[in-house]
Amino acid sequence: MFKDLFQKKRKYATIPSDRVGRGSEPGESERPKREIPEGLMNKCGKCGTIQYSKELEKNLKVCPNCGYHMRLNAVERIHMILDEEGFEEFDSGMVSVDPLQFPGYGTKLEQQKMKSGLREAVITGQGTIEGLPVVVAVMSFDFFTGSMGSVVGEKITRAIEVATEKELPLIIFSTSGGARMQESILSLMQMAKTSAALSRFNEKGGLYISVITDPTTGGVSASFATLGDINIAEPGAVFGFAGRIVIEQTIRQKLPDDFQTAEFNLAHGQLDLVVHRKELRPMLYKLLELHSVRGGY
Repeated sequence: MFKDLFQKKRKYATIPSDRVGRGSEPGESERPKREIPEGLMNKCGKCGTIQYSKELEKNLKVCPNCGYHMRLNAVERIHMILDEEGFEEFDSGMVSVDPLQFPGYGTKLEQQKMKSGLREAVITGQGTIEGLPVVVAVMSFDFFTGSMGSVVGEKITRAIEVATEKELPLIIFSTSGGARMQESILSLMQMAKTSAALSRFNEKGGLYISVITDPTTGGVSASFATLGDINIAEPGAVFGFAGRIVIEQTIRQKLPDDFQTAEFNLAHGQLDLVVHRKELRPMLYKLLELHSVRGGY
């Protein structure tokens, strides 16, 4: 079902050959070049442990040495959380344009599509978790740092409206650098639009689970990411509005080392749960089962 989602060409890295040695005879040929797939090995961004990428993927991109949760893109997240069959993507052809003619924005959009293999910073759709139906919106930091422009806000709003109409639970996986500055006020308006849609969803008795991943900041954290009936975060995820440096300069105080981490926010009442990635799918199923009424919310 996912084969039509965005595929990227496999890249290769070339290892340059060395000459046989200083004592080699003139005219002796160089050693043949060897090519190995790019990304064969992966280095943990926290502890520096180097490991095979395939083994890391089997571990859901969680470092086996220190437990650091590496970032997943939207497609990887969908594969990890939803059942393998039956995912129906919404609004797959909806892409950003350049409404304000911001210098260089159009070019950057095309570059982001090529670099990430995605069409936008969010994928929305309907699927199941252990057979329980759910509407999801999954953001991806790979595309424009997950920034929320008009299309991101519109796709999420439409997903909320589908969940409202079909009386299905809603899960949004957030990761974002904030509002997309190239769209100015049009981007900021998405905060109000998504929040209003969630308010209508809540009035109908819908269940909304917000899953916050690393990092979730700016306008996304100040709108739908924090409006869940249940707010969950992955371990170590950075979550907050303004950046650490900006806050320290504003209040002229040194912040705690773990400030804005998932664990810090849990201790200060901003989250309900911090759930390891390996336990996230079972936890979501338990929550859906607990709140489900067959044939409705």
